Amino acid sequence: MKRLFIAIKIQPDKAFLDQLLQLKQQLKHERIKWVEDQNVHITLKFLGDTEVKKIPDIERVLQQVAASHSSFAIRLVRLGIFGSSYNPRVIWAGIEPYDHLIILMKDVHAELKTIGYEPDRQNLVPHLTIGRIKEIKDRQLFQRIIEKFSKISSQEMIVTECILYESILKKEGPVYLNLKTFPFEN
Repeated sequence: MKRLFIAIKIQPDKAFLDQLLQLKQQLKHERIKWVEDQNVHITLKFLGDTEVKKIPDIERVLQQVAASHSSFAIRLVRLGIFGSSYNPRVIWAGIEPYDHLIILMKDVHAELKTIGYEPDRQNLVPHLTIGRIKEIKDRQLFQRIIEKFSKISSQEMIVTECILYESILKKEGPVYLNLKTFPFEN
């Protein structure tokens, strides 16, 4: 079994990463598991534990989806949280425009359904997870800092491919292995 997910690799510009570093420094007193810069990605579909014999079917589906899509531009904009202000769980950055991304996500989900993977139940909300919150000691300060960084943004990035990743969980954090890249061809 391999723990798999499908994603778009994101490489934010230096100005965005500098803002992110400032955010991390201002929240260093809180228990937050930050996503390492080399692991930054937009998840299209989390497959979870997958039998190795299913990988060729997944690759065939992703090849079909990639062949029907063209490259597109996105920017990271806004900072927000999932969960309530009383119990925040995730810090994320929004994505604009997200029309192409939503279509890509829907196509990935629809095509994977043909080989037995059910679409996610929740609404597709394109976002970039920045940190997973373990515990907040000072909620008011946390909210003020999040508000201060709410207008975070990046330069435009061109998305040219999606990737099938294996996630290997280690004590020091996950390691993501690129199993195969699927360039957009249309």
